[in-house]
Amino acid sequence: MDTTLGIVVGQVVKSKAGRDKDRNFIVIDVVDEQYVLVADGDLRKLDHPKKKKIRHLAKYNIICEEVKNRLNSGEKITNLLLRRELEKLGLE
Repeated sequence: MDTTLGIVVGQVVKSKAGRDKDRNFIVIDVVDEQYVLVADGDLRKLDHPKKKKIRHLAKYNIICEEVKNRLNSGEKITNLLLRRELEKLGLE
């Protein structure tokens, strides 16, 4: 049973709890059915992504295809790419 509520790598999410409340992030990895790793390239950089419970996230129906494709193919992504993707969407 998939209890990740449809959250996938590259998905844009918003934090609902914690000191990063109301910040937007991109999902970098799905750890298990309860946790994901998120980064925004600014407060949370790729070298230290935040492990967040899925229930503490509100998901947008937006998937950053470039981030998703690069992560799935094993290519390197940068903090700048994450910031630019969020800026393009007007969420930074």
